[in-house]
Amino acid sequence: MTRSERGGPPVGLAIVDSVTVLTSPAPAVSLAGAVSVGTPAKLEVRGSRQTLGAPVSVANGRWSATLPLLESLWGGPALPPRSGQYEAILLTDDGSPLRIDVDAALPAPQLIEGVTRVAFDDREDGLGLRFSAPLSDRERGPLQQASLEADYRSARFEPLDAVFFESFYGQNASCNPLAIDREFARLRPDIARYWSVADASVAVPEGSIALIEGSEDWWRIRGSARLLVINDWLRKRFRKRSYQTVLQTWHGTMLKKLALSRLRLGARPALATLRERARWDILLAQNPYSTRVFRSAYAFLGPVWQEGYPRDDVLLTGDAAAVRRRLGIPDGVAVLLYAPTWRDDRPDHVDHLDVSRFAENLGAGYVTLIRGHSRTLLPGEDLKARNVLDVTGYPDISELFLVADALVTDYSSVMFDFTVTGKPLFFFTPDLVHYREKLRGFYFDLSAVAPGPVVSDPAELVALVHDRDAVRARYADKYRAWQRRFNPRDDGGAAERVVRRLLEERIIG
Repeated sequence: MTRSERGGPPVGLAIVDSVTVLTSPAPAVSLAGAVSVGTPAKLEVRGSRQTLGAPVSVANGRWSATLPLLESLWGGPALPPRSGQYEAILLTDDGSPLRIDVDAALPAPQLIEGVTRVAFDDREDGLGLRFSAPLSDRERGPLQQASLEADYRSARFEPLDAVFFESFYGQNASCNPLAIDREFARLRPDIARYWSVADASVAVPEGSIALIEGSEDWWRIRGSARLLVINDWLRKRFRKRSYQTVLQTWHGTMLKKLALSRLRLGARPALATLRERARWDILLAQNPYSTRVFRSAYAFLGPVWQEGYPRDDVLLTGDAAAVRRRLGIPDGVAVLLYAPTWRDDRPDHVDHLDVSRFAENLGAGYVTLIRGHSRTLLPGEDLKARNVLDVTGYPDISELFLVADALVTDYSSVMFDFTVTGKPLFFFTPDLVHYREKLRGFYFDLSAVAPGPVVSDPAELVALVHDRDAVRARYADKYRAWQRRFNPRDDGGAAERVVRRLLEERIIG
């Protein structure tokens, strides 16, 4: 779609003849150009789930703007933008877009050390900016990474009494690794804690050290830390040393089949699964059911620790009011969290419910939070609608469970975490047969044991949400049975048990 099709004038509105990157007093991009049509008032740089903005100054037929590159999201620390492609747009006072036409040589990609790397792109539809991880020239690119990996594989590192954490391939610091990090900080603050992050936009816990994936320090610590705590695959770039222990916490109890259990699994994925399994020393399971699934789905014969899920400790110990303030949700409003899983055949699609219409039908007094799966974080765009807040980019879903008065999901593992709270749970499953028979398959019949209603009609779901007390009473027995089966050790102390066991068994410390 061209700019003119989106309502803005088609060409020749502003000419960029100055693009600079500023690093003092704070990282910023400075743009300037000539005004030919319209009067720009604001510069916006729009990317996936993030928009940066700055006011525009106009004088003597020219405009200029300085775009800060550090921004606080969700009340957190000021951080650089997420890596990805962004589009620069000028807006008038009434919000009309003015395309930026480039009529000058753009600078080469520039590194702002420790912040981001900025590249400029003269595109047919305007000016593009690309932000990427702040890797040095020695670290950036396939040849440089191949050299660093070769050094990593051949090096003899000195063992380091430290923990290397990674969550969802470095997209955030969350889940079970985050809870274990917090417990190490409490029990053994003398042990160094490092976090693998995709870029500098990822906030890490206080007192820990962020390592940009692919940096020299990342390779070094990955090869020297005695303990690695992860919640997904390490992938083939990892070579375990004899002094290293890998604790695989995983990221949820499973309804849908995974790994070797998946439908129509080919030979190559099966071999990759077995190779990955061989990298793990200890598996963390939320319950005995998960242990049995891990044993079969990954053919895992090593120790499985059934200590409960550390990420769920916060559901019993956290401050819901503080999270509510961080999200900007006023008092007296009921919070409904919609958290569906991703679809293998539609990986970029999140909203299977039509949340904007759903929220409208719920009426006043409700806010609906929509949370996409971690695999939908980068490619998607935030949904904007009345009484809807897209929290796909919120750092830690456990805090969303804390503030939600009820959960709507489908086949996601969040169902096994949310029941720690004792709050109502609803299953919206319009594609249940297709998902079960064609996409993934299930380990058990959800409809028979679900701790809440399983429905496929949005209108029926709205009526059930309005009558939450009756739903709670109707499903009380199934809810308690579910908790006995899946939450037997989710008592707020799982992280402490895991960390103390790591220390007592001399795995670290």
